[in-house]
Amino acid sequence: MTVAQPAATAGVRGITLDADGITLSGLLALPSQAPCRAMVVALHGAGMSSSYFHGPSHPDTSFLDLATSLGFAAVAVDRPGYGLSTRQLPQGQGIAEQAATIGAALRFLAARFDTGSGIFLLAHSFGGKPALRIAADGMVPELLGLDISGCGGEYAVPLSARDTHGRRSWRLNWGPLRLYPPGTFRASGSVVSSIPPRELADAVRWTQEFAGFAERIRVPVRFTFAEHEAWWQHDQQAVARLRSRLSSAPRVVTDHQPDAGHNISLGWTARAYHLRALGFVEECLRWREPERSAALMSSDSA
Repeated sequence: MTVAQPAATAGVRGITLDADGITLSGLLALPSQAPCRAMVVALHGAGMSSSYFHGPSHPDTSFLDLATSLGFAAVAVDRPGYGLSTRQLPQGQGIAEQAATIGAALRFLAARFDTGSGIFLLAHSFGGKPALRIAADGMVPELLGLDISGCGGEYAVPLSARDTHGRRSWRLNWGPLRLYPPGTFRASGSVVSSIPPRELADAVRWTQEFAGFAERIRVPVRFTFAEHEAWWQHDQQAVARLRSRLSSAPRVVTDHQPDAGHNISLGWTARAYHLRALGFVEECLRWREPERSAALMSSDSA
């Protein structure tokens, strides 16, 4: 099994997280000013690693650097079955188990680092599945919201045909080569990783599983689909069905990113997407303020 190790650089360092006895690896970046505005935790997709969020081929594609420059703490986590956890979880975990493990890791983070006004989840592709489940199960206190790219409610292709790193899936994962900076594919060794078997097996059941818990999500959610997204249905009707499932979420935003392929955070438009995602974090912070003020007023009058 290929294990991609997190690539630390100036301002970004490797970190290990104790998730109820399971060791997860990742990358941590802290802002120069304190306290931070919030902590954004990034979850990579299938066959990737935490380095997906740290610009392996061009500085403008690093989400971690951008987030800290705007006053956020940022952590990119190697999901269960990736990075250091492959030693304990060689087969990986399914979606519900990943949600529980990542939830424990987030509580570990919150107990040891400044999370500002709370934790926000930014997730790509398969990483969006445990992120949505974490929100549905209420595993993280003070969860501000979710920003999901490359993941929806209905597949556009049969999963039986999936060969994540083979020729058949190149168009699905990447789209036109012009969308990515030169050197992207030479640098992909620090990003690409083997997919744990249990993760692949669980992916087939996603549509039914998501339908079963989507209505329990009670935080704002934003979905972004790349212009050249081919894994997921994202036409007007599919987006309307996706939004309707999140009936308890206070806000559901859907967006389409021009000039981008499925691996949206590795392309030329990564910075544009990341800025919009962090803008949504700001909106979630503003949305949370009236709620907190009301709680304080209620406490003062009691």
